[in-house]
Amino acid sequence: MVLLSIETATKTCSVALHRDETLLGLQEVHLDKSHSSLLHVMIDNLLQHCEVERNQLNAVAVSIGPGSYTGLRIGVSAVKGIGYALDIPVIAVNTLEAMAQGMKDSNLSESWLCPMLDARRMEVYCLLQDETGTLIKETQPLIIDEQAFQVELDQHAIIFFGNGSNKCRDLLQHHPNAHFISGVQPSARPVGELAQYKYEQEEFEDLAYFVPFYLKEYRTTQPKNKLLR
Repeated sequence: MVLLSIETATKTCSVALHRDETLLGLQEVHLDKSHSSLLHVMIDNLLQHCEVERNQLNAVAVSIGPGSYTGLRIGVSAVKGIGYALDIPVIAVNTLEAMAQGMKDSNLSESWLCPMLDARRMEVYCLLQDETGTLIKETQPLIIDEQAFQVELDQHAIIFFGNGSNKCRDLLQHHPNAHFISGVQPSARPVGELAQYKYEQEEFEDLAYFVPFYLKEYRTTQPKNKLLR
């Protein structure tokens, strides 16, 4: 099974190609607002370097959110186009679950994992998994204060990571069970790893109704001062 995976939920634009459980190639760019111009170029380059034709793809997967509204729309639109053009299944993977998957090999202490994405101010998108991957807290928006995760930290060591964890460090690091890892970015590689299981279970998306997992309602605002004509 040849699987193309896409990650665009944050400023990271990442594409990966797997054949069964083997990673054939990975390309990543960490540039804000680059997804619309680089994504399809990166896909073409990756397929070319791995000597894989588009018609050899069996499925395409995408990081569905939460994350940047614009980034998510770009990623979902891309996989819809590929899925429709090639008549192959589209698979959606939770962005935070993929981030936790990417940390499993580094979790030698068998700590609980808490990926966090910045949701502005003191709010983050996060979830909490135990060392086996079982959800303790489902994906949610959470305002971080000194009481956040106190019950869970009293029970077990927790690794906080992702760009949302940076602003939580000062509030949570006083607890001896709170550990922080900097520089962890979403990647298409763990998206592809989780998508393989979904492919085997035939957990596919309906192209007509498939939308990003925004988690919070998307709102637009009107400018307060309008020019008079």
